[in-house]
Amino acid sequence: MLNVIQECFKQGHRTMKYPNAPVELFDRFRGLPVIHREKCGEGCKACVDACPTDALSMADGKLKLDMGRCLFCTDCMDACPSDAIEYTRDFSLAARNREDLVLDGEAFKRAKTLDEKSKAIFGHSLQLRQVSAGGCNGCEFDTNVLNTVGFDLGRFGIKFLASPRHCDGLLITGPIPQNMHLALKKVWDALPTPKFVIAVGACAISGGPYIGHEEVLNGASAVVPVDLYIPGCPPHPMTILDGLLRLLGRLEGTPVE
Repeated sequence: MLNVIQECFKQGHRTMKYPNAPVELFDRFRGLPVIHREKCGEGCKACVDACPTDALSMADGKLKLDMGRCLFCTDCMDACPSDAIEYTRDFSLAARNREDLVLDGEAFKRAKTLDEKSKAIFGHSLQLRQVSAGGCNGCEFDTNVLNTVGFDLGRFGIKFLASPRHCDGLLITGPIPQNMHLALKKVWDALPTPKFVIAVGACAISGGPYIGHEEVLNGASAVVPVDLYIPGCPPHPMTILDGLLRLLGRLEGTPVE
């Protein structure tokens, strides 16, 4: 026991200071995409043709990027001859509405806080049931890592529980294959009201790389109503944490990066 206590003192305080201080991410991190419309060549669709999930589209000469479909693979950036697409280091990507994930060169609308009634209920203590609906374990891994000492999700009053009957909401990952339809619906029905749903990752939002497949429902919204969208493939743990805290109204006036 003495050796354990001594080792704890040696390791010191290991939990990050976020959200009270900026977070340093690795050099290759790809965050919020930015479209530089002034650089787009007339009639050029190189980036649209390169996108594996049709996240990019061109309408009336206006380029749009759907982060709900985006895999953050940079194929579009590599294909663009004029550097009109750039991935920043901004990890704050969550949105409350599906349409807010579609970028067209305007300012990105980040997730807003729950209404006052819901905030009063969930603001200090939030219990979530995580459902992996056909995921590859990428989003699942980056969600589970929030429970480690570095992130310490519990310090915000957020916990993952096993029984949906004891939870406030669902956190869903994966493209929702047909054989998970009924299971997901049963978990949703088992939650007491009021309740909400968080879709994490491109698969849970739109089907991701499996979008359009006959065995995939193209995201959680096909089965349950979604209240928070957290894009990425997979989203960084900081992106997931940022989305959860914005939903609960914990990030007003705090640094993003």
